[in-house]
Amino acid sequence: MNMAEGDTLISVDYEVFGKVQGVFFRKYTQAESKKLGLVGWVQNTDQGTVQGQLQGPISKVRHMQEWLETKGSPKSHIDRANFNNEKVIVKLDYSDFQIVK
Repeated sequence: MNMAEGDTLISVDYEVFGKVQGVFFRKYTQAESKKLGLVGWVQNTDQGTVQGQLQGPISKVRHMQEWLETKGSPKSHIDRANFNNEKVIVKLDYSDFQIVK
C-alpha cells in the first residue's frame, strides 16, 4: 500500500457483539480512537451491543477495526464485529471521538 492510499479518508459504521456493555468498552474505544487520531462516536444499544462510526485515514481505521474485532476493553468478550457502509470521504464529519449516551 502506498502512502497516498493509506491517507485516504474513509468512514465506516460498526457494531460489536458479545460482552461489551458494563465493561468500559465505550471508554476504551474512545481512548484507542483518540490515540490513533480517529473521529466518530460510540454508543450502547438496547440489544446489548456497541455501535458507532469511525472516520479517518484508511490505515488507522483498519487498525481500529482490528482492535474492535479482537481486543476491546480488558473485561470485554467480543463474539464478532460487523462493519458496513464503508465509503471514502473528502473531509471528516466530526472534530473528535465521542461517547454517545
